[in-house]
Amino acid sequence: MSNIQKKTDVILIGAGIMSATLGTLLKELAPDWEIKVFEKLPVAGNESSNEWNNAGTGHAALCELNYTPEKSDGSVDITKAIKINEQFHLSKQFWSYLVKRNLIRNPKDFIMPIPHMSFVQGEKNVAFLKKRFEALSNIPLFEGMEFSDDPATLQEWFPLIMEGRTVNEPIAATKIDSGTDVNFGALTRMLFEHLQKQHVEIHYKHHVKDITRASDGSWSVKVHDLDSGQIETHTAKFVFIGAGGGSLPLLQKTGIPEAKHIGGFPVSGLFMVCKNPDVIAKHHAKVYGKAKVGAPPMSVPHLDTRYIENQKTLLFGPFAGFSPKFLKTGSYFDLIRSVKPDNVLTMLAAGVKEMALTKYLIQQVLLSNEQRMEELREFIPTANSADWDIVVAGQRVQVIKDTKEGGKGTLQFGTEVVTAADGSVAALLGASPGASTVVHVMLEVLEKCFPQQMNEWRRKITEMIPSYGVSLADNPQLLQEIQKSTEQTLGLVEKELVYS
Repeated sequence: MSNIQKKTDVILIGAGIMSATLGTLLKELAPDWEIKVFEKLPVAGNESSNEWNNAGTGHAALCELNYTPEKSDGSVDITKAIKINEQFHLSKQFWSYLVKRNLIRNPKDFIMPIPHMSFVQGEKNVAFLKKRFEALSNIPLFEGMEFSDDPATLQEWFPLIMEGRTVNEPIAATKIDSGTDVNFGALTRMLFEHLQKQHVEIHYKHHVKDITRASDGSWSVKVHDLDSGQIETHTAKFVFIGAGGGSLPLLQKTGIPEAKHIGGFPVSGLFMVCKNPDVIAKHHAKVYGKAKVGAPPMSVPHLDTRYIENQKTLLFGPFAGFSPKFLKTGSYFDLIRSVKPDNVLTMLAAGVKEMALTKYLIQQVLLSNEQRMEELREFIPTANSADWDIVVAGQRVQVIKDTKEGGKGTLQFGTEVVTAADGSVAALLGASPGASTVVHVMLEVLEKCFPQQMNEWRRKITEMIPSYGVSLADNPQLLQEIQKSTEQTLGLVEKELVYS
């Protein structure tokens, strides 16, 4: 095997939605920069970004109850909900800009309008949902949200969920029609097709083996060409690690101080997918319930209308599981290899703290198909086993780190950017809301890693993303203008819904 050495300006590791978005932003802001992408798989967007490996929800906190926790005084904290909603608006604005400029086309191939609903059962949960609705409905970002505890109204909202249901306890739901279904796999492929036209070098079937600091401060990336067997060394001033679950091991290889005391806990998932067209036709919404005690936020049960390859389908889940792999295509040794002298105490502390999570995952792994069907029947009382198959979803690696609030070994539920002090390397870790807030996250990367260029780039960023640096919650007029523009450009203008 010969060793090939090449230089470039930017290296992106992983051909998922994160690298695709960062590459697209950089090509708009610094078109002369040379960019190379390395991806272990033969195609783009085939791990976490793949449409079968995530829920496809445009996360805007419209229906996800875990983004609005109940405080000790009984009130509902909507801080995170507002933040995530504003961040999803950034994504829609950037996608709208790309469509207007004909840099990507046919937005219906990656985003579709779909009502977002929350559904709860039991007196306590109904009281919580009503408080949540009252807290959110006066915020312009959540305009149009409705609440009902009337079974007749719920029958109109989600007939499949109400069909054959015996109502012997209070039930309620909220509905908002401005929700979306997003095919992040399709969007990722579109963005990489665009980047290829912009002369970005995309190297598939290239596995990054190591990342080391060169004497001049740049980064040397050791890459294995899986077809030829050659080992290549590529150097760049800036490296972004957007390899999904594979990001943590690569970040650890950099040796930067910011990577220390960080661990990862992998959680796998399954979805049930409906194969009966008559059942699929009866439902038109994303309906989220409440997570079970001890369950991670990514395991909130939901019944989703999805559009995959322009076909309407119906998924339920996810059912959590455990695999030591950090990627679906990873190694069973990923977890053990990620334990280092600097994070071993952090990992052990998390193990002690998260006994409820461990118990929950064991219970989920041991579920039979009939037990999964029983959970589905909490949403669809008339569900028939013959109408549903199982799909293995993607791996998610939850970040574990020491925090001031949670102490040593705190499990983090969210998306985090880790950067070197000089901004020369950045890595994206974590899970939900992930892809939905991709533009916000990549803007954070730009701010942390290219502070000297940001003044020069700010005007262009604002052209692409008009609400950049502005709170939409505090600027309802700008919100209204942006919503009208993005909905028209992306084909999200509300239409009258017809239920079969």
